[in-house]
Amino acid sequence: MTVQELPGAGASHRSTPPPAWRPRTDAAPLLPDAEPYRVLGTEAADRLDPALMLRCYAELVRGRRYNAQATALTKQGRLAVYPSTVGQEACEIAAAMVLEEQDWLFPSYRDTLAAVARGLDPVQALTLLRGDWHTGYDPREHRIAPLSTPLATQLPHAVGLAHAARLRGDDVVALAMVGDGGTSEGDFHEALNFAAVWQAPVVFLVQNNGFAISVPLAKQTAAPTLAHKGVGYGIPGRLVDGNDIAAMHEVLAEAVRRARAGGGPTLIEAVTYRMEAHTNADDATRYRGDAEVEAWKAHDPIDLLERELTARGILDEAGITAARDEAEAMAASLRDGMNADPVVDPMDLFAHVYAEQTDRLREQAGMLRAELEAEDQA
Repeated sequence: MTVQELPGAGASHRSTPPPAWRPRTDAAPLLPDAEPYRVLGTEAADRLDPALMLRCYAELVRGRRYNAQATALTKQGRLAVYPSTVGQEACEIAAAMVLEEQDWLFPSYRDTLAAVARGLDPVQALTLLRGDWHTGYDPREHRIAPLSTPLATQLPHAVGLAHAARLRGDDVVALAMVGDGGTSEGDFHEALNFAAVWQAPVVFLVQNNGFAISVPLAKQTAAPTLAHKGVGYGIPGRLVDGNDIAAMHEVLAEAVRRARAGGGPTLIEAVTYRMEAHTNADDATRYRGDAEVEAWKAHDPIDLLERELTARGILDEAGITAARDEAEAMAASLRDGMNADPVVDPMDLFAHVYAEQTDRLREQAGMLRAELEAEDQA
């Protein structure tokens, strides 16, 4: 049955939608730039804040050392798994730096560095990844949501918290981090849709590092960029060079200010690259070549900033050495903390499962308690 054949259609059928179907929003202001926004190596670098950039440099060096130390801990059996952010440090650090104390960070499983840059103790940031049963830190104390291993599930949580804070009159912005693979999840759609409808004070940062494990972006989406996805929800999209920490800081800070002022959400795509494997359990050589990795090494976030600052006389050898020494001190502290065996109680397996233990859980707990007592007496 065609539209014309529907009851009552006849002469009243209109071949075009009525005026009420016109777009509610002009799409043009929502569209991202054609090329990723950059600052380093451009005329925009003339307005760099030297103090801010020196702090960024120290954090980048510290972040790279943190990644290297965490990877080493997996080889020593101190960590069960570690998803490295080597090459993505500018995204991680800028995300933490633009937030105020009362704001919330919603990280994914790969964003332990962002949590550390926000002030979380590195050992606490890695507690979950060593196989402990809890997050390792108090989310309320640090304003950092638990590291999210399920893809994109933290995004609706960020929207809900931000919307609730606005209803209460609290000055809070939520910054939610996700990878390119997470944009293919339903939670991504739900979060952006609700954020736009509610005009929630939330910033979505997509780290497009090229791969969802082994799946390249071209096999995930046909969109011009991931930043373009915001248009469908009425959210402005920004495309930025994710290895340019000056550009990352500027774009993220602007989005946070906009959200805080009541301007609603922003979707930011940071174009970056995962230099190392998906995790220590992954063999990245099976799906990408060395030439591709080497090409991205020439766009390393630390090198980009170091060249800019030294050329402008903002950073010298003494500053470089000081940043490296500070990073080594952090790595030594992290090693000491992770080399201390955690005190674990097997009976914790049955704690915090239900408000009141079920008969089956009590039975299982009794069996385990008996086995442990038998071992102690042996």
